[in-house]
Amino acid sequence: MRKIGVAVIGTGFWGKNHARNYKELPSTELVAICDVNPERAKAIADQFGVKAYTDSARMLKNREIEAISVCTWSTVLAKEALKGLRAGKHVLVEKPMATNAKQAEKLCEAAQQNNLILTVGFLMRFIPGLQIIRDAIEKRRIGELVCANAKRVSQWPDRIGDVGVVKDTAIHDIDVMRFISQQDPVTVYAKMGSMTHRKFEDYAQLMLTYQNGQSAFIESNWLTPYKTRTLTVTGSDAIMRLDYISQDLWIEQRSETVQPRCAFQEPLKCELQHFAECILENKKPLITGEDGVKALEIAEAAMQSSAKNRAINLKK
Repeated sequence: MRKIGVAVIGTGFWGKNHARNYKELPSTELVAICDVNPERAKAIADQFGVKAYTDSARMLKNREIEAISVCTWSTVLAKEALKGLRAGKHVLVEKPMATNAKQAEKLCEAAQQNNLILTVGFLMRFIPGLQIIRDAIEKRRIGELVCANAKRVSQWPDRIGDVGVVKDTAIHDIDVMRFISQQDPVTVYAKMGSMTHRKFEDYAQLMLTYQNGQSAFIESNWLTPYKTRTLTVTGSDAIMRLDYISQDLWIEQRSETVQPRCAFQEPLKCELQHFAECILENKKPLITGEDGVKALEIAEAAMQSSAKNRAINLKK
């Protein structure tokens, strides 16, 4: 099988994970890494036996590189992704994809114009339990969908952030709700703020409503003493509960509670493997650039809702 030449821009905690997985995958060949910090760039490059760059524009001239992962600070993601697309590279850009939806739309336009694959790092979609939940909803195995509740809470992250909890963590669950329901919400109402008095919000509660009366609730913060990542989906015939960390799934029915056996998978590895397959087979990715735009639009509407203290109608 032909290997895809890949590179990683941004080698913080998550960028290092991208580099490691690319090195391990049989379908990819890690060619280079890039980081503005020269010491870190050299250290990571030496670890994986590849070339180090501090200038992404220079790295993108390397013809061995066919695709890149962009894992920089959130406010730089769109700039680096656009450089990659204009250089003719396929791009996986980490969430939240861009500073705002308009920037994200420009990435989609650039990918389309250059006939390139653009995907976004919403890796929750690659957890087997979530795929089972989506299938159960679609096939009405839990009856009629009533509502979904997501909880994504932890202590303040060690890394210095340049966005708040909505675009950094809650955006995962915004995408999850679109994925499992296969529809977009019609309104969003949110409350958020900063209990630690930092620059960005450190807690948020979002309520999404849908055309058919269903609803979804998202709780996210950087205030709790330990990490929790869960999803509960309520149907008229059963309740499904997923722990993202352990990947355990429970299905609670009237007569019994069952726990399907799901083999644990590293979602990032699955995501990067899928990215490589899409390039090799020229197929549409599970997560498109348009999915990233939609998630950002909902996140921005949530922030607007909190600021105005009212529900915001979302564009059709």
